[in-house]
Amino acid sequence: MQNRQAIETTLNKLFDAERTARRLHDDLAAMPGDALLDVLTDAIASAGRESDEDEAALRLVRIASLLGEHEGPRALDALIDVLASEHPEARQAAGEEIETLAYDRFKEVAQAIERALKRLPVGSSALPELPYLIAEVPEPGVPKLLGQFLSHKDPDAVAAAIETLVEIGDPAHAPLIQPLLDDKRTVELADDGGDDATSEVTIGELAEEALGLLAPYEDEEEADGVA
Repeated sequence: MQNRQAIETTLNKLFDAERTARRLHDDLAAMPGDALLDVLTDAIASAGRESDEDEAALRLVRIASLLGEHEGPRALDALIDVLASEHPEARQAAGEEIETLAYDRFKEVAQAIERALKRLPVGSSALPELPYLIAEVPEPGVPKLLGQFLSHKDPDAVAAAIETLVEIGDPAHAPLIQPLLDDKRTVELADDGGDDATSEVTIGELAEEALGLLAPYEDEEEADGVA
């Protein structure tokens, strides 16, 4: 009985904490955009210096949630900076916000991604994530944006764009991949076995496989045309 009472007491404290967190979130979200963004961008930098990984992730997750409620280039650039962090939980939170915004405000997100391609360094963990976040957005500008990834110096970003174009499955995008057949840069890809094993492939090999996967789609379209 005492255990049950202790559990119920702790659970009610958790509910109270959640109500407080939501109220504070709403209060912050309602504050003037520029002032809030000044504080949030400083908080991202501070979280990057935090030695406690759990604390850093906690802060970045909450920051990402607040950034998702604001419009404009500063908010989106800051979201991509959270996506570039080393904390998986924070990257997931930022990615979900960016993906949601891409459906509602694709042009704004596309411009932020174009800026990210220019400002983020090779090796940034955000670069290989961004193609997947726009893969299913029903906008004609998506393939063009992915084409910019294909010409990037970061091989992981290139590989992600290739895989995303295969997921889209439109053979009309094959010419975007064709120039990469002789690319000797290498990337590590997860094996299909489901464990942590990886294998090293060149961008050229990945491009060749992608073109082969797109070919059946092309054959189906030709068959439909004949029918």
